[in-house]
Amino acid sequence: MGTLPVFRWRLAPDGYATRRQLRALNLRPGGQDVAAQLERPRRRRGPLIAYLYRIDQAKPVRPMTPARWAALDKANTARRTCPECRRDAGYVIPPTLGMCVPCAFPDNSPPLRSA
Repeated sequence: MGTLPVFRWRLAPDGYATRRQLRALNLRPGGQDVAAQLERPRRRRGPLIAYLYRIDQAKPVRPMTPARWAALDKANTARRTCPECRRDAGYVIPPTLGMCVPCAFPDNSPPLRSA
């Protein structure tokens, strides 16, 4: 199998799209292989690469079923529940703390950030 065609940033032909662009069109790659690459030049760390898929081979996004909605709700609830006090924090608990802010800083004084 040959190499993938590479296009410069903003110069990809019609008929190709990234995953995000497919999602905006209510499509998904649907098991197809990557059709091309898109390169965006960067000064220090080398080019940024995005994979392109063919729009004509993309499939419609699968609809959310009641079971999928329930699983998503359960996962989001778990991200908001503090493992220390077992209460809903009302926000997604940051992984750097690992617990809600009142449990992480019981004296109500979060540490100062060093610059």
